[in-house]
Amino acid sequence: MKVMYWSDYACPYCYIGETHLKKAIENLKLDGKVEVEMLAFELDPTASKYYTGTTTERFAKKYGLSIQGAQERIESISQMGRAAGLDFHYSETRYTNTFDAHRLTKLAGQKSPELADRLQERLYKAYFTEGLELADHAVLTRIAIEEGMDPSEVKQLLESERYADDVRLDEREAQRYGVHGVPYFVVGNKYAIPGALPVESMERVLKTVLDEEESAAKVAEQGMVCGPDGCRFEG
Repeated sequence: MKVMYWSDYACPYCYIGETHLKKAIENLKLDGKVEVEMLAFELDPTASKYYTGTTTERFAKKYGLSIQGAQERIESISQMGRAAGLDFHYSETRYTNTFDAHRLTKLAGQKSPELADRLQERLYKAYFTEGLELADHAVLTRIAIEEGMDPSEVKQLLESERYADDVRLDEREAQRYGVHGVPYFVVGNKYAIPGALPVESMERVLKTVLDEEESAAKVAEQGMVCGPDGCRFEG
């Protein structure tokens, strides 16, 4: 079974939704049976490469809230993150452009799914727990090296446009699927889930797809064929 999901590292619900997905896979004992692929989606492709203001100020301006109202909304999201078992400090995030973080993820994915998964988790944590700027090449380089990536290859990537086309392709695919917000999950290439579901709901979706795939396999095992000697069930 394959699960694709569009996500941005600056999206709190993406971090929560991805965590719920992994918990559902663990609960159903599907480790090694589900392929998970993160696809790039920038919440704001025009975001600055430099930190320009607090998350509280950005929220207040974007949603027309008072500073207190923005703080309350941000804290409610942080509480959701903590309920998912995450060390979540949304108010302390430093919002910057995430394009290079997505390009770095593509490089990791070319090495192995396991490396990509570790890097993704580390980048989410860097943003939501440690308050780091994901447009900062020094931050990205340090994290990549900590996860076992080659320093010279990371440097070459960040000083070039390598994997830029891959990130843009993900974003064009998002448009084709009608994705306007993230996270957006596609399970088994047939069930679309816009938004972060609770763990129990994600479990139900995974189990439904798994049962359908197993039923289809059983039907295939009992296929009818005809030949020169007559017709029979094959399987």
